[in-house]
Amino acid sequence: MNHTSITLSHPTQEISGTVQLTGSKSESNRALIIRALSKGKVSIENLSEADDTVILQNALQIAHQAGESEKIINIGPAGTAMRFLTSYLNLVEGKFVLTGTDRMKQRPIGILVDALKNLGTTISYQEKEGFPPIQITGGFEQKTNSTTIKGDVSSQYISSLLLIASALKDGLRLDIEGELTSRPYVNMTLQLLQDSGIAHTWENNSIIIQPQAHQATKIYIEPDWSAASYWYSVVALSKNGRILLPGLKENSLQGDSAIVEIMTHFGVKSTFTNDGILLEKSDSDSDKKLFDFKECPDLAQTVVVIAAALKRDVSFTGLETLKIKETDRILALQNEIGKFGAKLLADGEIYHLKTEETFVPEKLEIKTYEDHRMAMAFAPLALIFNNLTIIEPQVVEKSYPDFWLHLEQQGFKITQ
Repeated sequence: MNHTSITLSHPTQEISGTVQLTGSKSESNRALIIRALSKGKVSIENLSEADDTVILQNALQIAHQAGESEKIINIGPAGTAMRFLTSYLNLVEGKFVLTGTDRMKQRPIGILVDALKNLGTTISYQEKEGFPPIQITGGFEQKTNSTTIKGDVSSQYISSLLLIASALKDGLRLDIEGELTSRPYVNMTLQLLQDSGIAHTWENNSIIIQPQAHQATKIYIEPDWSAASYWYSVVALSKNGRILLPGLKENSLQGDSAIVEIMTHFGVKSTFTNDGILLEKSDSDSDKKLFDFKECPDLAQTVVVIAAALKRDVSFTGLETLKIKETDRILALQNEIGKFGAKLLADGEIYHLKTEETFVPEKLEIKTYEDHRMAMAFAPLALIFNNLTIIEPQVVEKSYPDFWLHLEQQGFKITQ
């Protein structure tokens, strides 16, 4: 959908049907690195169709093409690909330049590079110290089996190192410094490694993985809980909503499955069935005032927008990592919810949502800031604001390419 904008409305506000979500981007990207290191032993089912996953697949192919010359790998806006390849390419013979979009060049990589350099890798910055593009000389000689990384910046740095640990000749002891944010994502990485035969121990703040080979296995990728979160918004804002999301499991590896509990406070009931999960609009009310997103930051935009739309004055913590994502997501949220009178006010590490001045605008135009989650968090507002325009709607291709098609199938009218 490469249009500069689309306008959405929903004539009935009644929602009922089944939505088949793509595989989890987070699980898929980890599985791709595991498959690449497994020398053909690991296969993958239900791989995500998200742009980020396609980009990582292509990058891995380029990395392994024969040829002596330096290879330039441009991962565009794919943050996970940047972080996972920053570790992985050190194991591949050859010279690589890893680069991306202008925004990617503003997203820090120094903490991960420093941890890798401690192990003996050869990585240098091509432009600005601490940021992509970086040059990597693969096939390094490991100097030590331990390195340290901060736990509170991005769990992807930690996952990136853990994914390659078993392939290092001396293995790896990874010491996590300070508080660990997004712990479910680290657990996901370790579980997928375990599923492919790679054992670990985790004592206090140290995760240890010995050198070992992957076992023959098939990794099944669960559908994406982050994508499911937008359907929770749709049901919450509908007059009458009921959606089945096949394949989602109660005991998920994905931290974003926290949306099940969170949305009980916004009038959505979830029932796990043999087929997946059934979401239904309910009348249950909640007076919960504080929501913590430290373990699931990718849900924050969805929940802030839904709370603003439902005029719920609540507070949020655990939003620190949002400033270094695809955009400064806190600033982007403040700008866009402000267009219908809602305010998100910072108070140290707590953000307070104030909705007493909200109104129904004649026309609401939402900017997406090159951020897929901005488009998808705001789109369900078409159920309550009948003239909603989303600028640069194609950003959804990064994680959920069928998003607009699925909305149309549920009765949303979309015009260009």
